[in-house]
Amino acid sequence: MADRRSILYVTDLAYPARGRRYGDEDIFLTSRLRADFDLALCHPLDAAALMDAFDGVVVRNSGPVLHYQREYDAFRERAAARGTRVYNPLTGRGDMGGKQYLLDLTAAGYPVIPTAGRPEDLELLPTAGQYAVKPRAGADSIGLTFVPPDRLTDLTYGDILVQPRIDFRYEVSFYYVDDAFQYALHAPDPERRWVLEPYDPTPADLAFAARFIDWNTLDHGIQRVDACRTEAGDLLLVELEDLNPYLSLDRIPQPTRDAFVAAMTASLHGFLDAGPRR
Repeated sequence: MADRRSILYVTDLAYPARGRRYGDEDIFLTSRLRADFDLALCHPLDAAALMDAFDGVVVRNSGPVLHYQREYDAFRERAAARGTRVYNPLTGRGDMGGKQYLLDLTAAGYPVIPTAGRPEDLELLPTAGQYAVKPRAGADSIGLTFVPPDRLTDLTYGDILVQPRIDFRYEVSFYYVDDAFQYALHAPDPERRWVLEPYDPTPADLAFAARFIDWNTLDHGIQRVDACRTEAGDLLLVELEDLNPYLSLDRIPQPTRDAFVAAMTASLHGFLDAGPRR
């Protein structure tokens, strides 16, 4: 149909994600989105060369960009230069730009796992038996290590972040389309991060998650707020995923899955209708 928008859907169907099936999720999503859009799938390494022929680009389960950082940077530069509509928009302040936001949120007093990026800031962290050390550009736990307190001064700072290792009851994730909450999932066993079950959030839980959605200021897109429940009962932010968050759609009931697809479809229509046709 002449009035249908076209989408280049970016995914790495073969990426070997631990505990997740990227390909299955994107096959499902694209099978539903085709009802409203003319759609083609491509690998992230091919996106820059192909995107000019489409009204918009949807970046989904494309894997950690540190595996192809140069090509990803070139894609962003080309999209900005040509005014390409990329979903999620490339203005995200969360993981889309690395882990700097953890430092920014710590400094601003948000409920986040305390994070330091300089040796002179280590004294601001709470005392812990071990500390997590992660690359500022890390993703998917790549490069994550744990060190005792007496090793902190031996680290080479600049490209790393340091956090106390938190004892927590469980992890919980809140999923949003634009600024609208869709569903929540939690991992009852801290040792099995991707064995998820539906979670019924309290009003306080939703207020916690909404603070980070508001802070990120993305008008359109899919976001996931990852948090941990401390032994004291508080929630602390672990990650704010705004580039290509896995959605665990196979872990939610069919009506919730249908509602998510409807919300994403409506969001994409609004996003693409604000831009020119190709």
